[in-house]
Amino acid sequence: MSATVAIPPERAGRPAPPDLAERREQMGAAVASGVFATKRPPVETTFDGKRTLRFSPESEARGWMLQLHGGGFRIGRPEFEGPFAEALAARCGIEVVVPQYRLAPEGPFPAGLNDALSALTALRAQIGDAPLVVGGDSAGGGLAAALGVLSAQGMAPRIDALVLLSPWLDLTVSAPAYAENADDPMFSKEQADIAAELYLQGFDPTHPLASPLLAPVASLPPTLISVGTGEVLRDDSLRFHDKLLAAGVRSELSAIDGMEHVAVVRSMELTGAAETFEAVAAFVESVLDG
Repeated sequence: MSATVAIPPERAGRPAPPDLAERREQMGAAVASGVFATKRPPVETTFDGKRTLRFSPESEARGWMLQLHGGGFRIGRPEFEGPFAEALAARCGIEVVVPQYRLAPEGPFPAGLNDALSALTALRAQIGDAPLVVGGDSAGGGLAAALGVLSAQGMAPRIDALVLLSPWLDLTVSAPAYAENADDPMFSKEQADIAAELYLQGFDPTHPLASPLLAPVASLPPTLISVGTGEVLRDDSLRFHDKLLAAGVRSELSAIDGMEHVAVVRSMELTGAAETFEAVAAFVESVLDG
């Protein structure tokens, strides 16, 4: 039996460098300009003091989804998930909850994971035994997978399924895809190295909750993984899928040629986005139908 994987103590962080602060300001301006606007405004609330957006179906919810935004652990806002979350809520009849979590370098590992766990705990307490999917894209996919590991060990509330969109699951930044897909327009080895350092700040990148690819997975819930074959994060998805299957876990993989990083969250017009959305919707509906 695998040893229990525990969340390490939190540590003090450091201020964001000027270029990162500027990038966050630019993204805030994009949100204010309506780039991520939805047809119906989400309900804004808080979970454990963290700003959270809730996207509801038009009728009573059949289930719930906790969706964790991406951004390399250092940028990102709940609004980034807006159009995707709204569309999935409408299609599947679920309520999608998107919390903010602390970002690096001010909040290094495991701050963001603790915030995600707090959101999961609060949501499960609110909805009782209703079906609950946990999803995330990029860094958010890594956090979602880490929550799955904790849940499988009984250290987090029950999760009924995982949806991982181009998840970042290995912070050693050592997979062959970083060289083989060096022309990835959305993420690079250099960017990954910088983001990992801001997040880890000297912590061991092989810790199973920092790099869920290295975690025990035997009791994880059913999982859907989506990735573009030209991404630098391709191998994280392929290897995690293989590891889940080897452990007897239901895992579905959607690997699409020509699809950019987290296309389905960025725009439904991008290559592979509509196909990914259909795969996610079908998977979520299968979970809801039992």
